[in-house]
Amino acid sequence: MAAKRSGKQSKRSPREVVPLPAEPETRNEPPLSLERIVATAVELLDAEGIDGLKMRRLADRLGAGAMSLYWHVGNKEQVFDLALDSVLAYREPSQMGEPPGWRGDVVHMLEDWRAVMLRHPWSAALLPRRALGPNILGRLELVSRTLSEAGVAETDLNVAIWSLWNYVIGATVTRASFDLSDDDRAAAQHRLTALSEHYPTIARARLLLDSDWDGTFRKGLDFLLDGLSPAP
Repeated sequence: MAAKRSGKQSKRSPREVVPLPAEPETRNEPPLSLERIVATAVELLDAEGIDGLKMRRLADRLGAGAMSLYWHVGNKEQVFDLALDSVLAYREPSQMGEPPGWRGDVVHMLEDWRAVMLRHPWSAALLPRRALGPNILGRLELVSRTLSEAGVAETDLNVAIWSLWNYVIGATVTRASFDLSDDDRAAAQHRLTALSEHYPTIARARLLLDSDWDGTFRKGLDFLLDGLSPAP
């Protein structure tokens, strides 16, 4: 037997009004472009290093969706290549006074190269592992042409270029990673002095107290260029 329906209507609780989620605030970001992506990737690499470059993190900095990046770049590897090459652009100095000669030109090119990589420490570690872009190839061409015009034999040019490459990369990586405080240097030198019986030459030279990175780079470069100078 069917239950008897009550004539009274059941009281319904008032319908709760659930507020709609607020629209995200419109960010006044400039349009997404390859130039913005590369510039922002460089900022991210400067701040967080190679491991910090993730496509999602890069998109967040740009105020864009991660998938929208792929309209401009193929993948993260391409972002690395573009960011690296962008910081290695070389701007020739304005000519003032007497031309410095081939040796002064080469010194300026390599000191500028080192300075750029020290401003972006990730670049020195990344460069040997990436495809060479137009800016680094342009630097190498300029150094090679300058040495060739100075009289370095064609058969020696490759040796000269790779020797200078190795010197600049090695000096930059060492400077970027060997970052001890004065107190740490003094303590390390004190330990070395205590072991001078085993390491007399470097203890006497006070190797671990030498922090003249710029002077050491320039003098070492002079040693290399002395060897490359064509015989009179």
